[in-house]
Amino acid sequence: MNREHVISDELIEVAQISFAKGENWIAYNTIPYFLDTGDMYFFKTADEAHGFSDNNISEYDNYRVLHAYSTDELLRRFFYGENLERLFADPDANGLYNTEGNAFTDALIDHIEQQQILNNKNVSIMNEQNFDHLKDNIKYMGFGEKQHDELEAHLKEGKEAFQMTYSTEINKKAFEAVLQFRKSEKSDMYFLNSYKASLDWSNGEKKEQTFYLNYGRGVTAKEAFNLLSGRSVEKELLRKLSPEETTQFKAELKLPPEQRGLAENWEKSPTYKAWIQLDFENKDKNNNYEVKQYHENYGYDLKAAVGKYFVMEMDGGEKEKALLQSLQKGNIQAVNIQVDGEAQKMFIEANPQYKTINLYDDKMQRLNQEQRQHVSQKQSGEELKQGKEVKEDQKQEVKQDKKKSVKQSPLDDLGKPKKGRSRKKGMSV
Repeated sequence: MNREHVISDELIEVAQISFAKGENWIAYNTIPYFLDTGDMYFFKTADEAHGFSDNNISEYDNYRVLHAYSTDELLRRFFYGENLERLFADPDANGLYNTEGNAFTDALIDHIEQQQILNNKNVSIMNEQNFDHLKDNIKYMGFGEKQHDELEAHLKEGKEAFQMTYSTEINKKAFEAVLQFRKSEKSDMYFLNSYKASLDWSNGEKKEQTFYLNYGRGVTAKEAFNLLSGRSVEKELLRKLSPEETTQFKAELKLPPEQRGLAENWEKSPTYKAWIQLDFENKDKNNNYEVKQYHENYGYDLKAAVGKYFVMEMDGGEKEKALLQSLQKGNIQAVNIQVDGEAQKMFIEANPQYKTINLYDDKMQRLNQEQRQHVSQKQSGEELKQGKEVKEDQKQEVKQDKKKSVKQSPLDDLGKPKKGRSRKKGMSV
């Protein structure tokens, strides 16, 4: 950014509310010095922010887009604070200051004086806002709403860091998380930086993993449960810059927008989507399971993978949208699959590693390859209508000629192993 700005208290409050709602893309007007509520707009996606910026150019409006996760980060993106402190301490250094004064200079001086007078009050307000922000953060991450008194007590103590424990039972399995909070090095604001989650498996084994967060955002409690259960989750991840790129990034921020390369591209797309899965066979130096990533370029198409089967919820509407979103969060989802003209209740989960989905019957027994092939056999609409008639004809043939061998459908008796054939049970949820 190549010019200074002062952000009003009202705008900071709007920013906190917007960040709590996941609106982290910001379009701000670069023309005015004082940025008020009408000079900054918040969006959930980069396309929305850039679209607004491109469509609102005039003599008085020239918007620039940036990305931030919190008010603390937002304020650091503007470098007016250090300069204003220097100028106020030394009025002669201020080129705008003169004995006659002017409306702009008077407004600036009044603003700074009021900020200093109200500093103690603002600290109290910020503490209250920090409490509200953390409450919303904990709720958004899926850790409930029953720890408010404990959270408030920790904030009043003013320690550098503190932790809180959350425990529950999901699908008859004990799940626990120890939440780690730490005070910012640049302010009195606290942030939820990480949590260590643990899950008891049905075989008595316990799986543990520490999940790190970016400004209170990251893997949610339910997603952590799914990952510790061995399933995959699709997440939007923050792209990291190397030390060399970080140096270049900071240097480019001082240049006009048209001269930026890395900084311009990173601000437009600081995140990327990927499926993640814990590797229970390997751990890193921090004793965490290594995380396998399947990037967008890996080629996993969840909708296409589900579409290989006659899943009745794939209707192109709201049911389909809800189903895909649930699978993206790592859930095992109940569905109805049409087989031989009849709807059968099954359970499915995403399997990005093999670019497919895992199927379970209504008793949560995982389907073997033969059963999967039978379920995936695509039939024409006419064949689906005649499915029941075909099965009746087969029954009649058996009755008429008992000596004739008729191959049984591998799904005729799902969940009941046939003699002489072993069945491998799938992981229960």
